[in-house]
Amino acid sequence: MNLWQKIFSRADRFTTGIILSVILGLFLPCAGITATVFDWLTNAAIVLLFYLYGVKLSRESVVAGLLNWRLQLMVFFFTFIFFPVLMPLMSPLFEPLVGSALYMGLIYVACLPSTVQSSIAFTAVAGGNVPAAVCSASVSSLLGVFLTPFLVGLLFSQASSAGAAVGLDTILKICYQILIPFILGQFSQRWLRNWVSEHKSLIKWNDQGTIWLVIYTSFSNATANGYWQQLELRYLLGLILVCSIFLCITFAATYYSSLWMGFSREDRITIVFCGSKKSLAVGAPMMLAIFGKLDNNLLLPLMVFHQVQLMACAQLARIWHLKAQKNS
Repeated sequence: MNLWQKIFSRADRFTTGIILSVILGLFLPCAGITATVFDWLTNAAIVLLFYLYGVKLSRESVVAGLLNWRLQLMVFFFTFIFFPVLMPLMSPLFEPLVGSALYMGLIYVACLPSTVQSSIAFTAVAGGNVPAAVCSASVSSLLGVFLTPFLVGLLFSQASSAGAAVGLDTILKICYQILIPFILGQFSQRWLRNWVSEHKSLIKWNDQGTIWLVIYTSFSNATANGYWQQLELRYLLGLILVCSIFLCITFAATYYSSLWMGFSREDRITIVFCGSKKSLAVGAPMMLAIFGKLDNNLLLPLMVFHQVQLMACAQLARIWHLKAQKNS
């Protein structure tokens, strides 16, 4: 199986799991003691997720990647400045298409770090700078642990539909649910790093299983509270359109700005894929830590953006891959 096939087999498994989680949440929602058990499992899975991520993240690769500071700065700019600034600025134009509640979800998406696995995989397929992609995606996820709550607190007001506010209780939740497990994972690298490297498939199942748990729990709560009866179809269609437009804007901005600044073709590809994506794997668990609950007005935009970015990046990687073959 070649690299291209591996990407889509993994994407298919992940996407299939998401679809099944949504269907189960819609038609077989958990309630009562079952809901309590699933809430506990979800919180435990999130702690384990960030602990294992701390074990996996190589400090050496992060330090090495920082040497290519111009590329890292570009990815940082688009991930943590361009997105969070552009999304609120465009609200007068796009908020009527999705409604104010779902647009707050898009603003939450803008605060998130880049993906790791898919950014690296698409960069490899397209012929980009893979070592730089590994570093950029890893550093982005690491910074997201600190910057995402800060950006959420900055962009969300007390009067927002999501009711977000980053106070002391939120900071403590982030510490014991995300930051402390991550730091413990870093300290545990000496003993567990080889084991994690030898059991990548098991770790992958844990990563994806956590997201499936979060989605199932969230959709169950939404079904029990009548959320879907209140969601208008035009807003859902508008959400898909707005996510597509934002991705096109970001693709163009990352590519042409890196071209203008004289980056090589390989580095431009890395900047496009690492600077334009947002992480469902980090965003869904972090939502629970920041807001204290799974808000479907935040989760739905994140899920839609995730699927749109996967499809768009797959096509873009395919185009660059075929172009490289033609020129070789």
